[in-house]
Amino acid sequence: MLNVKRVVLRSRPGKNGHPVPENFRVEEIRKSPELKEGQVLVRTLYLSVDPYMRCRMNDDTGADYLLPWRLDECVDGGGVGIVEASKNQALSVGTIVTSFNWHWQTYDVMDGSLLQKVDPEMVDGHLSYALGAVGMPGLTAFLGVREKGHVTAGAHQTMVISGAAGACGSVAGQIARLDGCERVVGICGSDQKCQTLVTELGFTAGINYRNGDISSALREQCPRGIDIYFDNVGGPISDAVISQMNPGGHVILCGQISQYNKDVPYPPPLSEDTQEALLRNNITRERFIVLNYMEKFEEGLMQLSHWVKMGQIKVLETVVNGIENMGEAFCSMMTGGNVGKQVVKISD
Repeated sequence: MLNVKRVVLRSRPGKNGHPVPENFRVEEIRKSPELKEGQVLVRTLYLSVDPYMRCRMNDDTGADYLLPWRLDECVDGGGVGIVEASKNQALSVGTIVTSFNWHWQTYDVMDGSLLQKVDPEMVDGHLSYALGAVGMPGLTAFLGVREKGHVTAGAHQTMVISGAAGACGSVAGQIARLDGCERVVGICGSDQKCQTLVTELGFTAGINYRNGDISSALREQCPRGIDIYFDNVGGPISDAVISQMNPGGHVILCGQISQYNKDVPYPPPLSEDTQEALLRNNITRERFIVLNYMEKFEEGLMQLSHWVKMGQIKVLETVVNGIENMGEAFCSMMTGGNVGKQVVKISD
């Protein structure tokens, strides 16, 4: 029998409530490592915490493709691990694997058909990148820009990214630059993050939304208006950006993290002024769901891998150690405590 540590959902945040680490509980269980045909025993190396998980803490996620986490049951999300024992012909011992539905526990017995192999070469030797820049956040950035952004090299376009220092936004801004945007402006929550966007990731400018008048800052940094908006946060920040968008512009509606703690539908309703601006200026604003483009995942991962290995995309990570810190890492990420992708290292 194996001693396994796992994280279960202890309680749900109150209505319109912010998640707290106490919503989670770490417990130790004994688990049989016995395998059936097709199964593997995996040891968890890294686990991911992501903004969409806040929706899974509710009774109703508000999205038909997301199931709520169940109270007193082990929670799940993106994970990377190594096969320790196998009864699956396709997955030998020592193979690195990943899944979008990885239980938050130190070991697990999993159906091999639900796992994807990770080639360490693809992630430049950094296995955690499979949860970030060469994983779902990277794909979200890549396909969001490519499918909804309508970037045209040489067209002197300006793209604004909110949540720009996060896992998705930090990659999206770099892709916008690589694809030919003339100006790439990121919005985030600290002066230090703004500096990182410019000096390390090649953004044209960073705007700290906590510094007061965001509309004035946008006018200063986007003198020709805004053509494309990669929206990760929603709320008043998005209202300010959309009010300065050029006719025929495009909103990539990726996330609304500022609204996730509120009891509102997704996407949340817009103010009348913002709805009027979208209509008046013929601005497209279509909900973007990366899972609708699964046939393009392989191509996207190959491109992201190439950019990362060539140093054309720089990867930022915030790494916390230990499964006992999953709740802390999740809540910190939800309040902007991370720079780049937030991951938790579970074992070596």
